[in-house]
Amino acid sequence: MGLVGILAALALLIFLAYRGWSILVIAPVAALVAAAFSAQPLLAHWTQTFMGSAGQFVVSFFPIFLLGAVFGKLMEDSGSVAAIADYMTRTLGPQRSILAVVLAGALVTYGGVSLFVAFFVLAPMGQALFRSANVPKRLMPAAIALGTSTFTMSALPGTPAIQNAIPMPFFGTTPFAAPGLGIIASAIMLAFGMWWLSRAARRANAAGEGYGGAPLAAEPALAAAGDAIVRERATTAGAFDPAEIGRSEKRKGQPSALVAFLPLAVVVVVNLLMSFVVLPRMDASYLAQPEWGSTSLAAVGGVWAVVTALAAAIVVVTALNFPGVPSLRATVDAGANASTLPVLSVASLVGFGSVVAALPAFAAVRDWVLGIGGGPLVSLAVATNILASLTGSASGGLTIALDALGESYMKIAADTGLSPELMHRVAVIGAGTLDSLPHNGAVVTLLAVCGCTHKESYLDIVMAAIVGALIALIAVIALGSAFGSF
Repeated sequence: MGLVGILAALALLIFLAYRGWSILVIAPVAALVAAAFSAQPLLAHWTQTFMGSAGQFVVSFFPIFLLGAVFGKLMEDSGSVAAIADYMTRTLGPQRSILAVVLAGALVTYGGVSLFVAFFVLAPMGQALFRSANVPKRLMPAAIALGTSTFTMSALPGTPAIQNAIPMPFFGTTPFAAPGLGIIASAIMLAFGMWWLSRAARRANAAGEGYGGAPLAAEPALAAAGDAIVRERATTAGAFDPAEIGRSEKRKGQPSALVAFLPLAVVVVVNLLMSFVVLPRMDASYLAQPEWGSTSLAAVGGVWAVVTALAAAIVVVTALNFPGVPSLRATVDAGANASTLPVLSVASLVGFGSVVAALPAFAAVRDWVLGIGGGPLVSLAVATNILASLTGSASGGLTIALDALGESYMKIAADTGLSPELMHRVAVIGAGTLDSLPHNGAVVTLLAVCGCTHKESYLDIVMAAIVGALIALIAVIALGSAFGSF
């Protein structure tokens, strides 16, 4: 009965989430359903197991959600994201419209801007480029997804995405884990995605298919941001609440390209320096004391590096654009507010996973996952893929998987000599593949912002954001198994 309860709880969670119910409500309800089938104490699982794990997620990662959302809002309201998009448009031109959209999305998200902020800026840019080049509008969501939701989220070394931060406390790694493998995976995702989109554009041109559709106005994008169902799905898939997009005033003009790019460079450089220069030389032995959580620098150092990088970038973007931001307080407030619902939503998914992992029946699930043929890297990839697809959230699925299985994988690593850095990269790329199923919040939001439907654009999203990532994941597992982490 216990296993039946776990399956019933998952089915309830998926069904109600797809219907737009708040994950804050349905996650504890589904957890209690699973506990009830196992005849486990319900109140204890809710207040101790569920809330304990959810609270620990907030404790560990809220600083990244908070600073990332504030930084993204400052970049948007200062006109910096738009300036970067315009720069890519001018540099590459309409004839390379797909590449311009992809690279613009990659630059801003690798620099720390939330992908949901990027969506609302890149969609109008993509509209203008695709229309001038007569590229079908239906390809625009896939181009934006390729640039914002694939290699810069899961593979590129040092990315400040929350997905790249989640394995760090479990494996004692940094944001730059397995950099060589990450670069190879990024190249595969970018090359495959561009090949598919370019091929689709050429076929459309040969068939006489033009841009199609009416011009994209600002109103549909703002309507998508305020749509209740879109909002509920989006906040479990990303680190920014779309409802806050229109809550502050944006700059009328734009800064120069140099001023716009500089904060992004600060994120990358400070992250690198903190990871490899500052933190390794720091005496953090005091962290072992109970008042600091009896932890270690290895467990918290990765989060510290990302938090410091985002904080430094916030200072820089504020200093460079202070006269140009109409209301700094409103912008910062909107960014801060935009971080709260996503972190609580993902924390609720983590709480659900912790209850399921604590049930006696979960031992059979754990044994099945660890016993998957192909070795621990394959089983880790399968676990993160399945949980990310079921929850519609890469961050939620990844945390649930590592909460339940991270200790087992670290024991395997210690016994076999498997690199934690390699496990980090496999886990993150694995979580960033099947999370992009039709019910994923990022997919729903992106389609709404671009004015497209699943029927028109989802196949191209699958090819650009899922198939390319799966190929990269297979390559990383094969290379990591043969040569180890590099």
